[in-house]
Amino acid sequence: MSSGERKYWYNTNTGQVEHGYESPAVYRVGPFDTAEAAANALETIRARSEAWAVEEAIDEDWRKATDVRKATDVDGKH
Repeated sequence: MSSGERKYWYNTNTGQVEHGYESPAVYRVGPFDTAEAAANALETIRARSEAWAVEEAIDEDWRKATDVRKATDVDGKH
């Protein structure tokens, strides 16, 4: 038995929490250690997506600032 078979999954098709591999992988989100964590899967995904979006925005701002510095010579001229 693999560790995923002993975990909990959220089924995006039915909205139900499952224990183990009950449904096709395309419908499963997880694995989670508890049924409660699996029940909150959509909120967890949403929160992680928002955090990643913030990180990407910060990275993009950093890249833009780095590009400006690269385009400017030592005397601060373009």
